[in-house]
Amino acid sequence: MLNNLRKRDRYELYYISQMDKISQNGAYALGQYIPMSVDKARRVIDQIRGRSYEDSLIMLELMPYRACSPILKLIYSAAANASHNKGLNKANLLITKAEVSKGTTMKKLKPRARGRSYMIKRPTCHITIVLRDMSYMKKFNLNLLVVPLKYRKLLMPIVGAPYKYGYFVLALLVGDLMELGPWGEEELR
Repeated sequence: MLNNLRKRDRYELYYISQMDKISQNGAYALGQYIPMSVDKARRVIDQIRGRSYEDSLIMLELMPYRACSPILKLIYSAAANASHNKGLNKANLLITKAEVSKGTTMKKLKPRARGRSYMIKRPTCHITIVLRDMSYMKKFNLNLLVVPLKYRKLLMPIVGAPYKYGYFVLALLVGDLMELGPWGEEELR
């Protein structure tokens, strides 16, 4: 079915499916056709990725780059979406995904001498900001303090691992379903 569609239609279907996945996990804001180079926007986005909502606002207000103002508006918008649509507290939000992709290039002609013209290219970019609630990490850290240090060293690689059991252990710890008593090494593996 997808092969019969135009390239633009295939891209739109893929894009809609990706936005559905993002909207289930967190609140997002999307800025399209922002008149700015991708590299200039990435320079700022790389600084705020993985930071809390409040820290990123402070950083963006103090940075001297022109790219900060549209990114700041997007973060404000994503936080407003999180608080209004999902009922999340702005103090617990974390920027989990911040990406910049290349948009279309606006082209103009500048007249030059002897009837010639030079092309002026004005690049645009698309910026996506995803915010998630990280209040469960506070519960996880509190529960982790109860665990003795020697078992904590065994537990942290499991939780941080990209395979499915790491997330399962994290969910059990956060949900207080796992007993936080003395564990053996074989139980953690």
